[in-house]
Amino acid sequence: MRVNDRNTLGPAKVEAGLTADTQKSDRTDKASAGAVDPTSDRVEFSASLSRLSRAISVDNAQRQSHVQALAAAYQTGTYRPHSLGASRGLIAEATGAGRL
Repeated sequence: MRVNDRNTLGPAKVEAGLTADTQKSDRTDKASAGAVDPTSDRVEFSASLSRLSRAISVDNAQRQSHVQALAAAYQTGTYRPHSLGASRGLIAEATGAGRL
């Protein structure tokens, strides 16, 4: 992740169509109205992102459990791969059919 602080970019890097004076007065107006505090940073994420994070977390836990079960079956010699399913998956991936 890359974060650029507008205050350190200098007058050469102004927003398109705005002069440095316009930006300064805009910041001053917002700061004096209490809308912007230039000394603090804050990030807000949507509820959708929160749900996505939980879904990924659950998926990771289920995947880890499945991999551990496969590893245990392999170590005990009881793992029997499904050759037809594996070959179909390999062919689909090779031909690009397995891609979204």
